[in-house]
Amino acid sequence: MTSIELLPLVALVAMFVIATFFPINIGIIGFIGAFAVGYFALGYDDKEILTAFPSSIVLTIVGVTYFFGMAKKNGTIDLLVNSCIRAVHGRVTVVPWVFFFAASVLTALGTFSPAAVALITPAAMGFAARTRMSPLVMGIMAINGAHAGAFSPISVSGVLVRDIVESNGLSINPWTLFFASYGINLLLSVLTVVGYATLARVRGLEYTATGTSEPEPTSGSRDGSPRMTPRTGGDGGAGVPAGGGRQATQVLARPGGTAVLGAPEPVTAVQKLTLFLIGALLVLVLVLHLPISFIAIGAGAVLAFTDLKKQSEAIADISWSTVLLVAGMVTYISILEEVGTIDHLAEMAITIGAPIVVAIVLCYVIGVTSAFASSTALLAAIIPLAMPLLGTGALPVVGVVAALAISATVVDVSPFSTNGALVLANAQNIERPRFYRQLLLNAGIVVAIAPALCWLILVVVPEML
Repeated sequence: MTSIELLPLVALVAMFVIATFFPINIGIIGFIGAFAVGYFALGYDDKEILTAFPSSIVLTIVGVTYFFGMAKKNGTIDLLVNSCIRAVHGRVTVVPWVFFFAASVLTALGTFSPAAVALITPAAMGFAARTRMSPLVMGIMAINGAHAGAFSPISVSGVLVRDIVESNGLSINPWTLFFASYGINLLLSVLTVVGYATLARVRGLEYTATGTSEPEPTSGSRDGSPRMTPRTGGDGGAGVPAGGGRQATQVLARPGGTAVLGAPEPVTAVQKLTLFLIGALLVLVLVLHLPISFIAIGAGAVLAFTDLKKQSEAIADISWSTVLLVAGMVTYISILEEVGTIDHLAEMAITIGAPIVVAIVLCYVIGVTSAFASSTALLAAIIPLAMPLLGTGALPVVGVVAALAISATVVDVSPFSTNGALVLANAQNIERPRFYRQLLLNAGIVVAIAPALCWLILVVVPEML
């Protein structure tokens, strides 16, 4: 690896060190790094440096958080959250799985993963805020669900991977790829729920009701046990008046893991309009495949005319820090790709020799890189590099391809990915810098474990059978 390829990689590590010890948005450092490398190493001007600026990601975050910010302000998100709780008869621990399966169905039917997460996350994070459940666990469940169905025979990613493999003269069973992805993501979700529940109990907390927060007991439960009251204030959580000053239906989460709701309030005309717009959004995005970013902005603009004061608040609530973070880092990683750092890392993996070792190295290369860059772009870049290895017949084609594909997508819980950024942007009643660090730590754990798990289950085990 030449110095021009190595130095930007060293700079990337330095960025994380700086952002860890100093309260500065790493996206700002990313833009500075992109300029330094692009201008001085590649001779790019500003337009060339910003060629890979993630405008679609930025617009998606802005549009979705704006529209659902309006829906939150008029009480519609509260309405949906309460309906979810009633649908499962108050069993709080069941609802994250409802969001998991809902997201998996959306992506299996052809919805692009970020679009599915964008549709599911606002209601999921609203539920977490209202019931004092861990927003981290809820966000992970929504993302894992979207990834679970992402490689169905009719999905964007599934078709992409099959086309890459077939263009290189090999074949892959699309259903094997789909079920491998679904199984791995389901397993990771189970491990997530069990792991964080165990951690919460070790800390003396009630996981199902409070996630990682201390309980706030109140009196009045019929069985004599204390109830947990939702946190108030913040960005539109429980206890915040909704719909022109009316108090939103209160959700109380018992330590036993059930949610108790007060009597439902009448649905207002504005809420009915919002529900119609959400339905229209689903149809336009899922059926007509229109971009969710523009549709969400348009729907938010319609709601803005129902209450011009709230629309200014919704604009202020857009997670601009998240936009800056994602845009800066994705732009910098794109410069690393232009320099050749990413390609060189993959080529180094290929030269190792032992096929089964090359497979796990490639899984980690695509997994680590995908935590910061486009998963779809990396699938198109890394899978072709494995084709010469697969052509020898030394390893199962479907196992290696599935392991690479899943390793590329499962790490999208990172706050630098579109899905992770949507969770960060939609989280309520949290300290955003602290939640960002939690997402980053969790992404680090996934990056360390998931590629090895994919390799072991999909490559090693089939070789042993």
